[in-house]
Amino acid sequence: MRIVFIGSPEFSVRPLERLVRDGHRVVAVYTRADRPAGRGRGLSITPVKRTALEAGLPVVQPEAFKSGEIEHLASLEPEVILVAAYGKMLPRAVLEISRYGCVNLHPSLLPRYRGASPVASAILAGDEFTGVSVMLLDEGMDTGPILMQARIPVASIDTTGSLTEKLSRLAAQLTLSLMPRLQTGEIFSRPQDESKASYCQPVRKTDGEIDWKMPSVDIWRRVRAFYPWPVCHTRWQGKQLRIIEAVPLSAHNCVAGKVEAIEPSGETGGAAFYIGTGDGALAVIRVQMEGKRVMSSGDFLKGQPGLAGAQLTVS
Repeated sequence: MRIVFIGSPEFSVRPLERLVRDGHRVVAVYTRADRPAGRGRGLSITPVKRTALEAGLPVVQPEAFKSGEIEHLASLEPEVILVAAYGKMLPRAVLEISRYGCVNLHPSLLPRYRGASPVASAILAGDEFTGVSVMLLDEGMDTGPILMQARIPVASIDTTGSLTEKLSRLAAQLTLSLMPRLQTGEIFSRPQDESKASYCQPVRKTDGEIDWKMPSVDIWRRVRAFYPWPVCHTRWQGKQLRIIEAVPLSAHNCVAGKVEAIEPSGETGGAAFYIGTGDGALAVIRVQMEGKRVMSSGDFLKGQPGLAGAQLTVS
């Protein structure tokens, strides 16, 4: 089967690798244009482009699907266009090119979490399960009919980074069974239940700012949901202090933003201090000071004797 693959971030990598490993004919890989990144502002390529180049696949990076780009895509004569987290809406002309349409791999159990940040949204909501939906794209945002779905549990230690990797592997497994079923017609679609639909917005850099008046469970979920980006943080001695790993505590008589040293224990994951929240406390396990390496809260506390007992900015 002639396949055009369209995707950009880490979630897209495993399905593309699966197609290549299984010997499918990927005639082109479409991905976002290279972007300036880092202090040197050198160009950064997408994970999908890196994977495609390593596999020797042709890469196309259109700024937009205009008439010339659409004609080129059509000239590739794809039998199916497989999309995984491309990040842009595809015009109707693209949706109608291939025999089996545009099939999208979306990292949520649609119609829940349509949109740009489904993995982070599942963690923020405290969902016990999430999954991958295989759907036919239409002109709406993740509104097309469902072909296949599979779900996995969300672990209490999952971050957006770790959960995205799990979902990427699940998407690759679904891709394995999808292709032959498309060819044989042994797959059927069902419409989404619009009454259960929800949408999620892109994560912003400012979402990582911690408001210590929030409940401890909500802050804990944000720490996990916003890792590896934008990373939850507070301020200490005029610098950004990132909270890399933490657990919520139902401690009493805590002051929001107040730092207290504690004896490390298994219950708190070895945390050496906690920070008061709106209804309890957050036991901090690992941190990263601005410009420094990630370290345990115990090592950090040893180097910052003034931290214990300090009052951090609440919001």
